[in-house]
Amino acid sequence: MDADKAKRWLEKLERGRVLMEGWPKYLMRLTHSGALVVRFSSTNPDSIEREKQRLENMGLEEEKHLSVKMPEEGRYGYVSILKEGLAYAAWLSVHGSGRQRELAAEFVEYILRRAEKAGKEVYEKAGEIVDEGKARGSLTLKGFERGVEVDGRRHVVKVIDGGAVEEGRGGRKLLRIKITAEMDGVKSEYTITYGRCGRDNATVGFAVARADAPGGREADAERYSALVEALTGKRPRVYRMKDGRIMIECYEGHLEGFARYAELADAIEKWLEETGRRTR
Repeated sequence: MDADKAKRWLEKLERGRVLMEGWPKYLMRLTHSGALVVRFSSTNPDSIEREKQRLENMGLEEEKHLSVKMPEEGRYGYVSILKEGLAYAAWLSVHGSGRQRELAAEFVEYILRRAEKAGKEVYEKAGEIVDEGKARGSLTLKGFERGVEVDGRRHVVKVIDGGAVEEGRGGRKLLRIKITAEMDGVKSEYTITYGRCGRDNATVGFAVARADAPGGREADAERYSALVEALTGKRPRVYRMKDGRIMIECYEGHLEGFARYAELADAIEKWLEETGRRTR
C-alpha cells in the first residue's frame, strides 16, 4: 500500500474513533411493535446528567425529545431519545446554526453507526426517522404538482395554497389542515382534521367527502385520496358509513408527510407537542 493511501485510511479511522469516543454507548434496538429504542443507561447519576445536558445544549428538550430517569440506589437510570427527538436532531443537523448544527450532525452520524451495528432492520428504521426529520419544512405547497393513479385513473394534483390551524372542540385540541388544489379541472378546498384517539393517544385524521362536490361523494373521495397520496406518498384509507357518508382516514405517517411542507410544519410540530406525543 502506498504512503498516501495509508495516511488517508488512518485519518478516516481516527475521525471515526474520535466520533465514537465523543458519545457514550447508546443501546439501539426495535421493540416487538417495531418502534426504535435509542437509550443510554448508567448507574452513575453524573453520567446521566452529563448526557442530558449535552443533548439539551444540542437543542433537544426533556419530555418533548428526551425521556430521563435518574439512577436510584445503584440501579440503572437512562436517557432515552424519543422518535421526535431523533427526527429533530436530524432537522438541526441541516437547519440548525453554528455549533448546534455541528453537534447534531455528529450525533446523527453516531446514531446511524450504532444502528448499523445493531442490524439491518434497526439501521433502516433509524434512517427512516432521520430522513423524515431532515425533510421537515423543506418543501412548499404553493406550486406543487404531481400525478398519481387511484383505482386505475390518473389525476394531476396542482396545489394552489394551504395551511394548518389548531382548534378546540369539547376540551380536545384538533389540528385542521386545509389545502386548496385543482384536479381534473375541479378547484376545491380539502380539509383534514387530526385528533387523538384511544388509550394509546393515536394520531388520526379524518375528512368527509362532500355530496355537493362535482361528481358527488365518490369523485370527491377519489380526489381526496389522490391529494393525500401525492403530498405524503401514502394512500389514505377510504370507506363508506352506513348513512352513506364516505370517510377519508389518515394516520401519523401521513402527518409526517404533511410536515415536509413549510406552510404546515410549524403548526404540526406545535400540535404534536401540545397533545403529548410520546412515540419512540
